[in-house]
Amino acid sequence: ALLTLPHPAYAQGGPSAPTVSSATVGRALSDTLRLVLDAAVRDHAFPGAYAVVGNHAGIVVVYGAGHLDWDPSPRPDAPAMWDLASLTKVVGMTSAMMQLVEQGKVSLDAPVQRYLPEWTGPHKAEVTVRELLTHTSGLPAFRAYDRITTNGDSIAKLMMAEPLEALPGTRFVYSDIGAYPAGKIVERVSGERLDRYLAAHVFGPLGMHDTMYNPPDSLRPRIAPTEVDPRRGGKLRGKVHDERAYYLGGISAHAGLFSSGYDLARFAEMYLNGGALGPVRVVRRQTIIAFTTVQDRALSNRALGWEKPNGTNSAGHLMSPAAFGHTGFTGTSIWIDPAQDLFIVLLTNRVDPTRANSKIGPVRIEVADAVETVLDRVERAAAVQSTGGSH
Repeated sequence: ALLTLPHPAYAQGGPSAPTVSSATVGRALSDTLRLVLDAAVRDHAFPGAYAVVGNHAGIVVVYGAGHLDWDPSPRPDAPAMWDLASLTKVVGMTSAMMQLVEQGKVSLDAPVQRYLPEWTGPHKAEVTVRELLTHTSGLPAFRAYDRITTNGDSIAKLMMAEPLEALPGTRFVYSDIGAYPAGKIVERVSGERLDRYLAAHVFGPLGMHDTMYNPPDSLRPRIAPTEVDPRRGGKLRGKVHDERAYYLGGISAHAGLFSSGYDLARFAEMYLNGGALGPVRVVRRQTIIAFTTVQDRALSNRALGWEKPNGTNSAGHLMSPAAFGHTGFTGTSIWIDPAQDLFIVLLTNRVDPTRANSKIGPVRIEVADAVETVLDRVERAAAVQSTGGSH
């Protein structure tokens, strides 16, 4: 089999791309991922990790490092499932919002109150759907509602009633609180609960059978555990790590999804194929472009739901400006670069046994840069070989 190496010049109608065997690329990537991730396990950045690298045609290489838990446990593999944390925002809620906007059922510049009249408070009438998705609504980042109450209905009311801290459209503050009403818009407009909507319109059609809220107990042995939480009975496994999502019943727009590396690869392939995977179309290419374009550079590098490379975040230093991605608090991340026909999924449980472990940040950057460096090196070697060694 041959793998056409990605490069922006080829996508723009430049010279034919050099080809090398997929085995050569796979070995080089696997060796690099092994060095980076095994070192991170030894450094106690996380007990285990599963990395998937691929392009529009599928998975190029996977690597599982460490084990699912610090206690004796299996090595991470394809069936392993992970608490996605805030990847829920882009894999779940943003996917649904893209479809509803495309269908004309939601307008990005409409006030949130058009869809949620009960979302009231000073200046909330001025907040648009676009501002929820770009985290410029004026809402605060976070409130520990679970320290006030563990009643799901009460937490839902507190999240909906949270007052703005700034005027809409004047500052960027990444907000779990803002993602919550965005999910409620999906439910109100579609008439379906968020988990059911996503299963029917996104995950089911894409064959993402391991992607779900509230996984059943039968899947528990496959799921990477997260934090030890005495209030919730000890180490969490198969129960969402985020406390607000947990007490909301495990289903929210800001957190709650579990998934596998294989499923997220299918999701990334869909994006790299312009919104389709095989015969299944989830969204149009134009919708992807609209949702993955920076909205207001004066405020942030954010697109709609998605984050963009900025030279300091988890994209590393070598992604193209077309790339987009996101991270999750539990130690997950996904980056997709259409200009380079590349995706990188990194799944870890860095919060096992405690969220105080903050070593994941540099590892994410090192993985992204290492993958890009290997692909560039192999591509350059192939280019030299195709010209007979001349320059």
